[in-house]
Amino acid sequence: MNQVDHLRSWKDHLTSEPYRSYLYSYPHKTAYRTLETKLPLSELWSRELADTFFLYMHIPFCGARCGFCNLFTLPDKRADVHAEYVDALERQAAQWAPFIRSKPIARFAVGGGTPTLLVPEQLDRLFHIAQHVVGMDPSQASISVETSPETVTPDRLAIIKNRQVDRVSMGIQSFVESEAEAIYRPQKPQEVETALKLLKQQQFPILNLDLIYGLPDQTLQSWMYSLDRALSYEPEEVFIYPLYTREHTIVKPEQIRQSGEDRRLELYKAARERLLERGYTQYSMRRFAKAEAGSDKTLLSYGCHDEGMIGLGCGARSYTNTVHYSSRYSVGRSATASIIADYVAQNDYSYADYGVVLSKDDQQRRFILKSLLHTEGLALDGYAERFTASALADYPELNQLLDTELAAIENGTLRLTSEGLMYSDAIGDWFISPEIRELMESCVVS
Repeated sequence: MNQVDHLRSWKDHLTSEPYRSYLYSYPHKTAYRTLETKLPLSELWSRELADTFFLYMHIPFCGARCGFCNLFTLPDKRADVHAEYVDALERQAAQWAPFIRSKPIARFAVGGGTPTLLVPEQLDRLFHIAQHVVGMDPSQASISVETSPETVTPDRLAIIKNRQVDRVSMGIQSFVESEAEAIYRPQKPQEVETALKLLKQQQFPILNLDLIYGLPDQTLQSWMYSLDRALSYEPEEVFIYPLYTREHTIVKPEQIRQSGEDRRLELYKAARERLLERGYTQYSMRRFAKAEAGSDKTLLSYGCHDEGMIGLGCGARSYTNTVHYSSRYSVGRSATASIIADYVAQNDYSYADYGVVLSKDDQQRRFILKSLLHTEGLALDGYAERFTASALADYPELNQLLDTELAAIENGTLRLTSEGLMYSDAIGDWFISPEIRELMESCVVS
């Protein structure tokens, strides 16, 4: 086989299953394991290179588990359970504060689960913890909160508005009731519309809406209907996600195959065209945003491939330049409940005992992927400055992206082309190291 035929064969293989997995962090969470020795957080964070930190709080509760969800979250609406959990999160924050107050917080996000499932008093406590325990300055940090239609209420919105939140993200997935039911999402279209009207009244600087394409029995027409309904509210950001089915998700692969198999590329292309027509800029395979969207705050900078992510709460991940760590991961209800119970009962949060220690190869691959899978691209001199080496010399397989026109180099930056962006997930999966892939494939999730 000559070089041209080899590249054509490689590209055909790469793009034949473009939705094998969703890689939004590297190494993937399924590569985490019990660490050989407990690592004191005081040492980990004293060696951190990032100039600013990203604070994330995870609230692992929701009203119901959606059919596509494999996140660390538990369907549990009990207010007393939530209060005990926030108590534990505050204890954890107090123990971590001495290690992480050395640098300012540039970004603060509250996710889950559904953070706004908490009663207003507990929701407000999260911001108190961030500001008064951890030391986050709300005037200099970008603050983001995730919500869901059924939890958007005037009292909760008043809290997050008062707490200077400048980005609210709401998962809608579909405006079509039958499609929502097919993914076990208990929402009515009118509930979604009411939530959107309340959100628009608050005039948050950034309203982000999430939609999913490739749902069972979804058509091009129904997909574009959902997208157009979302666009009618003029959100500053729109994220479009392909439907994934994984181990332990309620929706299974055969349900998608039975509904006509994979039209996701067609749906993606149609949505991309509509969003660009409406003045949105594409920043990744998933993210489209209005160029002028943003806060009036004077914000601190934080790069997409930087380390320094502080994850508070059970299920949250933390990233330093050499170690990524978290609590144990589960999807099943009983195992998740057990992990949360252990977290709430814990007294000492001052060490990391579950995660992955990044080799130099892991650090380099992470830097490349976190840059390449976004339109900003991989600045080759930035890689050389950090690792004193050439990315193309360290990873000559990147040339295959160039030779198949899935990427191009312009002004010293390696960027995916429009076609390359469409296959971002396949490219991310392809670039996983053999060692990390072995860990991922041997992971048993309960």
